[in-house]
Amino acid sequence: MLIDTHCHLDFKDFDPDRQELIVRSREQGIENIINVGSSLEGTEKSIALSQKYDFVYASAGIHPHEADRINRNDLERFSRLMDSEKVVAVGEIGLDYFRDIASRDNQKRLFRKMLGAAKEKGLPVIIHNRDAHEDTLRILKEIMGDSVNGVMHCFSGDETFLERCLGIGMFVSFTCNITFKKAEKLREVVKLVPVDRLFLETDAPFLAPQAFRGRRNEPAYVRFLAEEIARIKDMSFEEVARITTINAKSFFNLP
Repeated sequence: MLIDTHCHLDFKDFDPDRQELIVRSREQGIENIINVGSSLEGTEKSIALSQKYDFVYASAGIHPHEADRINRNDLERFSRLMDSEKVVAVGEIGLDYFRDIASRDNQKRLFRKMLGAAKEKGLPVIIHNRDAHEDTLRILKEIMGDSVNGVMHCFSGDETFLERCLGIGMFVSFTCNITFKKAEKLREVVKLVPVDRLFLETDAPFLAPQAFRGRRNEPAYVRFLAEEIARIKDMSFEEVARITTINAKSFFNLP
């Protein structure tokens, strides 16, 4: 059994067949799904999905792209959502300097508030970081201290950044983009991650594995990711599945 620790089944991409896809994921060996909120509305939809399906859990988050639009009332609403049943993490939150859709000052301000809320609630954090390595780590340490109960989602950094993330106690997750033909550098980083600090994620609907490149990703495809990690690390598929599932259950406090 596998766990998809990061997907967005609330997105409109899944409107035509959401229920069929979720049921199919379970039938194809997905034990749990963490549906990750990336806006207030997305968080509400994630919670609704978690209430409908017993093996789906929710994360409450506001993506950095939303930072220019968030006000005090939104933050109060978010605080209430964090208390919802089956919310197991805060995320995805963080910084995105690649697209710069929101101002960097507002991104950093929102990131600090989200981290503070997670710390207050005792929830782990799911971090979005794109081209913002230094500020991301600096703010994480500023708010959370030298030990961060978090995961660097869709890891895209180099060996040095990996060492710094692992050094503050973080987990790392990769998506199916490690199966891409030109992802040699990323596969080299995968080799360096201790398997007991590793999660699997699809980030569906994005980044479908090479066999489905250009099409919609879905939780069941996390199997292709596990197979690639097993190949890279010279491990059995079963061992990768077992250890990453243990990691995720402990991190998200799943039964």
